[in-house]
Amino acid sequence: MTRKLNLALLVACNTFFSPLVMAQQSVAAGPIVVQGAMPVEAERFAQRLDNPRETQIGGWRFWHGTVDGYPVVVSETLKGISNAAAATAIAATQFHPVAIINQGTAGGHDPALKVYDIVLGKYSVSLGAFKTPKKAAGEGSDSRQWQPMDLLASKGSAGEDKNAHTIRQFPADAKLLALAEGVKGSYTQGKVVEGVIGSADVWNSELDRIDYFHANYHTSVEEMETASAAQIAAAFNIPFVGIRVLSNNMTNQGKYDPQTGLACQDYVYQVVKAYIAQNAPR
Repeated sequence: MTRKLNLALLVACNTFFSPLVMAQQSVAAGPIVVQGAMPVEAERFAQRLDNPRETQIGGWRFWHGTVDGYPVVVSETLKGISNAAAATAIAATQFHPVAIINQGTAGGHDPALKVYDIVLGKYSVSLGAFKTPKKAAGEGSDSRQWQPMDLLASKGSAGEDKNAHTIRQFPADAKLLALAEGVKGSYTQGKVVEGVIGSADVWNSELDRIDYFHANYHTSVEEMETASAAQIAAAFNIPFVGIRVLSNNMTNQGKYDPQTGLACQDYVYQVVKAYIAQNAPR
């Protein structure tokens, strides 16, 4: 009886650790999540999924499907910091992703970049957390005198904590960034560079303010989601990278082109395929 029991346990262990079962467990670990704020930044990718199905969680849409047999979820985060944070938290808790890619359009801060150029976010930063200097009534306002606040620096008042007056950088996952770099040869509509993505619920059209951000915080582009999504992904310890295409650039008269959002999704599709080729079980 003991011999039969031992044999049964051995067969069970061999089955549990067989390549097929291990492959199934690896896939079951979670999908890649691709985020886009607006329909023009999400629906094209969703249409490229195999066997897609759409679900709604609160105010946010998600499409579940596969790319090359690997699970992928496309998330329409909606615009802005709060929406992006909420959508990322939902994705983290509901789908347990192995990676998150936030992508879409952005306005240029770097005069060397043109419409359709793509920025791989080596870092993302918040451009919406600042403390103003004290000024009496009638003294006016100058945003270039504002100090950044790192809201994660301490549990006390960020405005009173002198150590919090630096800008928080959210780094991209090194492996995801390398994969994104690795496919840039396939992109023919512009150049692909590493840079800093700035995010805030603000649309900056003052060239002096844009130049200030570029000079002091090395921002390449600005938009309204990446840094927020990066912050939440980091809280859940999920690998993250932001990828943004220039839809316009006021610093060099680059006119707005909404079709850039489609180009970015096509590029990110190649990044996802590269991830799958490197990480999917054989």
